[in-house]
Order: sequence, then C-alpha cells, then structure tokens
Amino acid sequence: MIKLNKVLSLIILVALVVSCSKDKDANFTLKGSIKGLKKGVVYLQKDGDSSIVDLDSMSITGESEFTLHTNLEEPILLYLKLFKNDGEENYIPFFADKGVTEITTTLKSFNYDYEIKGSKQQSLLEEYLEVMSRYNDRNLDIIEASFMAQNKNDSITLDSLNKVADNIIKRKYAYTIQYAINNNDSEIAPYLALYEARNANPVYIDSIYNNLSPKVKNSLYGKKLGETIAIRNSAE
Repeated sequence: MIKLNKVLSLIILVALVVSCSKDKDANFTLKGSIKGLKKGVVYLQKDGDSSIVDLDSMSITGESEFTLHTNLEEPILLYLKLFKNDGEENYIPFFADKGVTEITTTLKSFNYDYEIKGSKQQSLLEEYLEVMSRYNDRNLDIIEASFMAQNKNDSITLDSLNKVADNIIKRKYAYTIQYAINNNDSEIAPYLALYEARNANPVYIDSIYNNLSPKVKNSLYGKKLGETIAIRNSAE
C-alpha cells in the first residue's frame, strides 16, 4: 500500500510539473468566465491546413471560470469553443496576440453576447464589426420591406429596394477596403481582405496588399493574401 501511494504521488507530481512547464512556456493566456455553465469542456482552437486544431482545453465542473494557454508566434484569429454535448456549435472567434485576453459571456447567449478584452487587433476587429452590424441591420430592413412588396406584387417598390440593397453591398465593400488601407500596419488589414472583401474588385485587393507595412506583409495573413493574389494573377 505504501509503495502504491508513492507511485500515485510520483504520477501526480509529474503531471503537475508538465502542466506548470506548459503554462510557463506559453506566451498567450486566455482567461474566461461563462456565467451559468456548470458542466462542459472549453477548447482554445485555431484554423489548420484542412481542419480546426485544438491548442488547449479544460473541463469545467461547477466553476464557470477557466484559463487556457498556448504559444503564439504572431497575431492570429483563434476560437473559444464550448462543448456541452447538445449537438450545437458554440464558438467565439477573436484576434489574439501575445499576452492575456479575457472573455466573459453567458451560457444562454454564448455565441453573440460576449465581451473581449485583449489585443489591439481585436479592438480594431470589434470597431469594424460594429459598423458592419449597422449595415447588416439596414439590410434586414430591406429584406423585410422586399418581402412585403413581393406579397403586394409591387414591382416598382421591389426594384427600388433591390437598388438600395445593391448600394449597401457596395458601401460595405468600400468601407472594408478603406478600413484595411487605413490600418495597413495591423494584421487586421490582410485578414479583412482575405475573408471580408475577397469578392471585391481585384484592383482594391491589390491596393490593400501593396499598402501593407513590411511587417504585416510578412505576417501569416499578409503571406496568405500575397499567395491568393499570385494564384489569381497566374490564372488570368
């Protein structure tokens, strides 16, 4: 029995050393709280070449707070995933950089009612998304009005609403492109060009890339944008 206790103590000690070593080596920490959560698993994830990659995870039983760690080479979009065994996808995307990011949310509104405190890139992304939300709200109003016009067979109003909808799309692209150019020294610029403005006129995508600072052009998303442009040009 004494020998068994010694073995168990050694296993626990090794596990603690490995865990502390991992935390010490990590240069990024995600601290979070999910109000109302009693049991589940939280994951820190990133996009891989062909699938989502788990960077760290933690089981939650009773406490709503959690801490996750990883090592980042540069700013990158990460995901906080909540697994509740309910068949639903529960993700919060956020831009991470070295240091500490804090996410607070609730179990009831995990995906859409959350607060993030962290990187400069995240602040810029939130500023951009706030403007986009106003465009999206306006677009929803247009969709509702168009539905009513269709029911009334009001083709004149419907044509007018379609023109307004097209204009909203153009304004969203214009804002995205200008926002990326204005923030050419942030990784948010190539990210927006890749994932929010990819269907825009190639001339504007080229403009975003050409205006990137050398540091950002050599970043993960800067390199991806350069590769995307090169592939497009080779196919022309």
